[in-house]
Amino acid sequence: MTAIPAVLLLLLTVFLPYPASQPPEVTAFVGVNVLPMDGAGVLEDYTVVVHGTRIVDMGPSGSVMVPEGARRIEAAGKYLMPGLAEMHGHLPPPSASEEEVENLLFLYVANGITTVRVMLGWDDSLEIRSKANAGKITAPMFYMAGPSFSGNSIASPGEAEARVRRQKAEGWDLLKIHPGLTMAEYDAMARTAHEVGIRFGGHVPADVGIAHALAMGQETFDHLDGYVERLQGQDGRLDEAELARLVARTRAAGAWVVPTMALWEYLYGTVDPAEVEAYDELKYMPPGQVRQWITGYQNRFNGGQANAAEGRVVIENRMRVLRALYEGGVRILMGTDSPQLFSVPGFSLYRELERMSAAGMSNYDVLRSGTYNVGEYFNGKDTFGTVAVGRRADLILLDGNPLEDLRHLRERDGVMVRGQWLPASEIQERLARIEKAYAR
Repeated sequence: MTAIPAVLLLLLTVFLPYPASQPPEVTAFVGVNVLPMDGAGVLEDYTVVVHGTRIVDMGPSGSVMVPEGARRIEAAGKYLMPGLAEMHGHLPPPSASEEEVENLLFLYVANGITTVRVMLGWDDSLEIRSKANAGKITAPMFYMAGPSFSGNSIASPGEAEARVRRQKAEGWDLLKIHPGLTMAEYDAMARTAHEVGIRFGGHVPADVGIAHALAMGQETFDHLDGYVERLQGQDGRLDEAELARLVARTRAAGAWVVPTMALWEYLYGTVDPAEVEAYDELKYMPPGQVRQWITGYQNRFNGGQANAAEGRVVIENRMRVLRALYEGGVRILMGTDSPQLFSVPGFSLYRELERMSAAGMSNYDVLRSGTYNVGEYFNGKDTFGTVAVGRRADLILLDGNPLEDLRHLRERDGVMVRGQWLPASEIQERLARIEKAYAR
């Protein structure tokens, strides 16, 4: 029988921020099947012990001692996996009320999303990150980009350089690229980012192009931005030879892609308005926001702004690009760009998983894009994304095995975020309160 490693317990107790009067909780998942996500297998009948915010012991149930006084979660026949990530998410604007902010953050956690890379910072975003990451509100772990670099915010290479240095000093985790930068402005941003040690990702400005962005060290290409344009996929063609070269170049550069496939179907108007307006999860968003989405989409769909036939060509080509990137070994990160048009935080994940599967990704690699890969991307910031001793205790307890069917991700017994256990009953009660508040 093995106890929690004494040295690890001591380190966790000394260095994690718990008041002396409130020692960290110990939780044990007993008899559970573990999906560690550092390999495709399942570890059957394991016990996993969490102390505070970390996994401190795990192994076959007969070999692991459950500490006295620990919360025991009897999990025989269930499946424990790492929490998922939203690698292109957003926060409400500063005009949102505190209640609206906390409601939205809870929607992520309610769906098993325990890490969010926020891709556009507001004036109050760093304060939200501080509160969330300290566990003062129920929210995912946040990593944040500052206000974006775009044609509207940058007017010269000097401004680009100054903005990089300022955002590094302010403590942002990365830089967000939007369209509109000139080549000189982009290069000034990239060179300065490498100099001061801050990563950058997002869109590919038209003047820059994906080949140059890869050469300059852009780390993530969100929405597959730059690929379809380079391959002339918007005109119905797709240069297969150039696609193969671009895949190889992306892999060689060590870059990542964040596809956000489902949202682009809404942006190109290829989904029937009646279908998206019937999404059940819209009841968890502020009514004014939902009305704005519906009105905008109906105007676009009915007014001819989105030609469905042309839109379907682009969507089909995006799927072909994602398949080629996946088959070519390019690293993929899970993301939906929520909250955006009909993409409700957390809930938008399920439609994204369907699109990734349709592009040819295996269930294991779809799950890996939101777990192991995210831990690799943030390597050096923290250790998470797998179920292993020392990893951050971001976990999902499921009734079924998602490796067999991704729909099992909807069947949650509970979510653990930084060691805080939220059983399904508590999650449903909070969701019901949010629904009721917005119904009024």
